[in-house]
Amino acid sequence: MARNWRKLPWYAKYRWGGRLSSDVRRLLITLTHQHCHVEFQGPVRLGPGFSLDIPDNGSFVVGPGVDFRRGFVCEVAGEGRVTIGSGSVFTAEALLQCTTSIEIGERCQLGQAIAVVDGFHKFRDHTRHLLDQGYDYRPVRIADGAIILARTTVSADVGRHSIVAANSVVTKPVPDFCLAGGSPARIIEYFGPPELRPLDLPLDLDGGS
Repeated sequence: MARNWRKLPWYAKYRWGGRLSSDVRRLLITLTHQHCHVEFQGPVRLGPGFSLDIPDNGSFVVGPGVDFRRGFVCEVAGEGRVTIGSGSVFTAEALLQCTTSIEIGERCQLGQAIAVVDGFHKFRDHTRHLLDQGYDYRPVRIADGAIILARTTVSADVGRHSIVAANSVVTKPVPDFCLAGGSPARIIEYFGPPELRPLDLPLDLDGGS
């Protein structure tokens, strides 16, 4: 019994206080984004440093049970749309930058200091400054159950239940059930059902081979 009483300060700060702080952040986000479409489809946790920047007519739609633990930043330009499926978790210092579409599926795990972006600076015109050359855009989809580990940048699709190793840069699509890593990321292993294995993957990438 005494041990439970000693936990009261912890519960007050992290359980009750954290829930109240999250509710306040959610209310402020809702009140300050009346000009665009922001939708929380169920209970979510908005941790310290949660920031949503949608100056125009963009959308930000979040399923139930999503956990934004600390330092989540999302910037949506124009009519861009960000959707996040139920049960997904962002650990710390995540950045999403969207002008077209970023879709994150259900129960995805996104590690510390990750970035998901759907645009690239054009740079090949040597007569103009990079900031004057505009962007190339490509929608990004991170499918259900994908795991993106720490300090990774994602600018291409990641397949269902795939894992991207820490410190990677994803510039080409990662198929379902694949482990990928590196800069730029390459497929290291396939661990899914044999009947779903992409035909263009080398045989030596099969797990356990």
